[in-house]
Amino acid sequence: MGDVETNTRLVELKEIIQLEGEEIAQAQARQLRAIAELDNLQERSRGVPVEVAWLLNLVEHKAAKKVALARALTTRLPETLKAMEGGVIDEEKASKVAEPTAYLSDEKAREVDAIMASRLKGRNPSALRGVVNYWIAKVDKEGYEARCKARRADRQLQLIHQDHGMSTMVADVPAEKGSAAYQSIDREARKRKTKDESRTLDQLRADILIERCLGTASADPKADIFVYVDLTTLAGLNSDPAQLAGYGPIPASIAREIAYGTNSTWRRLVTDPITGLPADVGRTRYRPPAALDRYIRLRDRECRAPGCNRPAQCGDIDHTQDWAKGGNTDKSNLGGWCERHHYLKDQPGWRFDAQPDGSITITTPTGGTYISRPEPLHETRAA
Repeated sequence: MGDVETNTRLVELKEIIQLEGEEIAQAQARQLRAIAELDNLQERSRGVPVEVAWLLNLVEHKAAKKVALARALTTRLPETLKAMEGGVIDEEKASKVAEPTAYLSDEKAREVDAIMASRLKGRNPSALRGVVNYWIAKVDKEGYEARCKARRADRQLQLIHQDHGMSTMVADVPAEKGSAAYQSIDREARKRKTKDESRTLDQLRADILIERCLGTASADPKADIFVYVDLTTLAGLNSDPAQLAGYGPIPASIAREIAYGTNSTWRRLVTDPITGLPADVGRTRYRPPAALDRYIRLRDRECRAPGCNRPAQCGDIDHTQDWAKGGNTDKSNLGGWCERHHYLKDQPGWRFDAQPDGSITITTPTGGTYISRPEPLHETRAA
């Protein structure tokens, strides 16, 4: 098959994948409507999830989730259901709207549903849930804070035994403490990963965790977590949610608690009032100086690969256009990448193009293009 035929076939295959995805979403919407009608006719009997499980050969807890989703979409989330019927989102993505809004009143759930109507397209499930949680925290500030406090009170540690001589430890802990603990362990693991160290980073992280739990760690390296909170919220003049890098929205009260903690370090960050992005601190030598490195990590917050939420402070800062090919060391040509996505630049057929506003256009080997834009640190304001 020649290059022209290959390229034509690639286009056809991508169209098939996209169209089939839309048709699957529409079929799922029809199925969920039918489940909702069955549920209503059966007066929401406890037997409905059982029957659905039998009909679809599902385990019952998954069938129960499907029934709950059908109820929510047909009663509280009409815009999300419309998006499914239009092929914009599928069942999994719809669940990322339904699950976190399940705690809201009908009125507030519909408010979040209406806000999300124009924000559903082009996001993967993880990113979609993050946006939904932000608007829940914005729309239901008091309720979100109360739920956060209740969940923090329910913190726990579980030990789940697995096969082949392994166990899994699961800790439900406050987001900022979990993030700080992970960053501390990750930093120590990277410090130990020398050329003579045969263990992988994952193995080192696991070993360091156990060392610390058993009291054998030699030192406790300093760890940073990044909380983005506007000055008026910090001063207590409003209660807008803050953002914890790598996690998502946290209530204003928790952000203030973190900010005023005795071990917290404040860094002033000047933003452009129109774009909401940090002001430039650019340089033109190959390796970005500390100020520019910190600027990029603060601006990007998370890995620049679409849908990746690994915190930028844990990854690499790299030139979008290679330094050897004329790329500058400035804010428009630098981006934060996790280890996994950093190496995509060196893979055959991948292209990364920097734009003056700091956005990056990523072109895949099949010709697909995706734009990565740094999220503003606050809502944009009129000039």
